[in-house]
Amino acid sequence: MKYFSTRGGDERLSFEETVLTGLAPNGGLYIPEHIPSLPQNWKSDWKDYSFVDLSVAVLSLYISPDEVSQAELRQLVEKSYKTFRHPDVTPLKKLDDKTFVLELFHGPTFAFKDVALQLLGNLFEFFLLRRNAGKAEGEEPERLTVVGATSGDTGSAAIYGLRNKANISIFILHPKGRVSPIQEAQMTTVTDANVHNVAVKGTFDDCQDILKSLFADREFNATHRLAAVNSINWARIVAQTVYYFLSYFHLQSQLPAGTSVDDIEIQYVVPTGNFGDILAGYYAKRMGLPMSKLVVATNENDILARFWKSGKYEKVDSTVTGDDGSSGPTAPVDGSSDGKQGTASSGVRETLSPAMDVMVSSNFERLLWYLAFENASGTQPEKEAEAGKFLDGWMSGMKANGRVELPIAVLESARKDFLAERISDEETLATIQAYFGGNVPYIADPHTAVALAASRIVAKDNSSNTHQIVLSTAHPAKFSEAVSRALEGYQQFNFDRDVLPEEFRGLLEKEKRVIDVERPDVELVKAVIERVVGHQAGKIKAAGSI
Repeated sequence: MKYFSTRGGDERLSFEETVLTGLAPNGGLYIPEHIPSLPQNWKSDWKDYSFVDLSVAVLSLYISPDEVSQAELRQLVEKSYKTFRHPDVTPLKKLDDKTFVLELFHGPTFAFKDVALQLLGNLFEFFLLRRNAGKAEGEEPERLTVVGATSGDTGSAAIYGLRNKANISIFILHPKGRVSPIQEAQMTTVTDANVHNVAVKGTFDDCQDILKSLFADREFNATHRLAAVNSINWARIVAQTVYYFLSYFHLQSQLPAGTSVDDIEIQYVVPTGNFGDILAGYYAKRMGLPMSKLVVATNENDILARFWKSGKYEKVDSTVTGDDGSSGPTAPVDGSSDGKQGTASSGVRETLSPAMDVMVSSNFERLLWYLAFENASGTQPEKEAEAGKFLDGWMSGMKANGRVELPIAVLESARKDFLAERISDEETLATIQAYFGGNVPYIADPHTAVALAASRIVAKDNSSNTHQIVLSTAHPAKFSEAVSRALEGYQQFNFDRDVLPEEFRGLLEKEKRVIDVERPDVELVKAVIERVVGHQAGKIKAAGSI
């Protein structure tokens, strides 16, 4: 299996090269040269597999045994998931006869991103150790400078996946003051010498733009051997396809006797910011996993929900104009419904579900490539080239103008596999309340609540045979403000007793280490990396402000 860029070109990379490179030199994202089909007897052969077994089976379809042997892959997978607190890794919980929650937050940082980032960290280490083992005595070892941008959970999951790993330095950019206190503490209290947190005064989109600029700078990239941990890295997407398969098999055990999972329709509902988690579901569907449409659940940063309604992929809603000339519900505002301040630089609104406060969803580019390919003409190579050309033009237009209107044929193709709904903060709070007070009391974090709210909306049009699996992406303790605000009227609710895990107690009081960057400027971030990596990597503690 080889991988190529969504924006075209002749480059074809191995899995190892794809993982270590992250973002293509032309700005595109790597995708596999084809989506593999499932083995003929996968339903019977895989039905009793553990998460580890399924990971090996699915990953083997994308990784040549010439690159990573079956024994090596199993060892990597076992090492990655032994850190999880639940034996199923991602257990399925029944809320009612038609609604199930797939809990993805049982890893070391209590977020779904642990599933991919524990594996990615071990893959980085595995490939580096193998490369360095072949070097002559005295030859300089290969090193990686891992960079990432986070709206909350990616940062801590990446740090826990890479802390104290040999020949790797990690720099995580987060928007200063725009992640929850617990999320910030999980990142900044990790004081391993190779870990460096960078707080940027701006938004997540600003951090993401800086990240892309770093990779686009070929000289800087080559000098420091940059590697990506954001979901632009293909390994994260393929790792996340596994829990869709696990949920399919585990749903069978929770259905009434005599009902087969193959006799029902399964609909996945996914809280979505950067589009990586739901894209993994799309790949699982394309591989052959039975499911109906995937539901994109967004918060008030609803660029994706607006695309599925209009075909316009734009940072702000150009169809609605306020008295002051600002546009739409996602336009820059001074004060949003939750009393927080909007941001003029990108139109991103601060919400109660901050990990989804994203205006430009990076992984959406991968889906757009498949939609462009589907609507291209000619031979396979001609269609691939045409799709890459379309993507390059669309993404250039998006970068230059903040918007692109896609052909109606592309929108119609997107609607074949997806639905999309926008959920407000008020609806998020009401949903947390509703499920806490339900027949099966359940405490949802605000991101999960966005998905649960969306699931209720689309369920009105579902067939009576449809069962919904809602992806729960974070533990509610990570968002104490939203959960406490929603449930403050319930006398039986006590946050410390009912929600707070032992691992979080005292976390906010621990020593923190962070580098402040006073504005979203790629040159300032380069200076931070130069200062740290320019010395013997991993032995200099970065401190102070830029």
